[in-house]
Amino acid sequence: MGDIQWEYIFDIQLAIESFPYIMQGIWYTLFISLVSMVIGLVISLFLAIARASEKVWFRWPARLYISFMRGVPILIILFLLYFGFPFIGVEFNAVTAAVIGFSLNSAAYMAEINRSAISAVPRGQWESAQSLGFSYWLMMRRIVLPQASRIAVPPLTNVLLDLIKASSLAAMITVPEIFQMSRIVAGREMDYMTMFILVALIYWGICSVMTVLQNYLEKRYEKYGDI
Repeated sequence: MGDIQWEYIFDIQLAIESFPYIMQGIWYTLFISLVSMVIGLVISLFLAIARASEKVWFRWPARLYISFMRGVPILIILFLLYFGFPFIGVEFNAVTAAVIGFSLNSAAYMAEINRSAISAVPRGQWESAQSLGFSYWLMMRRIVLPQASRIAVPPLTNVLLDLIKASSLAAMITVPEIFQMSRIVAGREMDYMTMFILVALIYWGICSVMTVLQNYLEKRYEKYGDI
């Protein structure tokens, strides 16, 4: 076999020249990921509480929502919001559709994480709060959720990593995030291999930074000890 033509696999000069252009999309990547994480987390808390409720009219709608969102590919959700909703007179721009889609989808996964974390808080903690006359919401805010949050941190940060990687799907509805920017360069230069390797390395770098943050949060919560 002849020598491998490495420039056909990864053109370093093209990667260096294209890097600033591709990085223009990082703000969209981070914005969609972080905002969707925050909104999804808020929704997930209500879903988790409803999912664990003894009242059927709270529990079953929450279960149905979680089942639907976990069972439908996020790309279909994005297409419905961006391409489908205009047929019923509701239009979103690409970024808004992406944030709504990722928020609603991630909320279903985080709801199960939060429900498990809430369930892990010993029943004695609940009973003690009730005996002190705490209302349900005060008990959740002051007693249960602070303890559950320590349990939920590792899996929730994994959801954030998944959101960062999944944000590349927003390119399918024309959001100019880093994957979309790499596709533009790849089409112009006819070098998809270089661009896709470069964008893979960029995603790896972003997720590595988030992993460092995850490790920091886990160590910080360890000082509170086991529940």
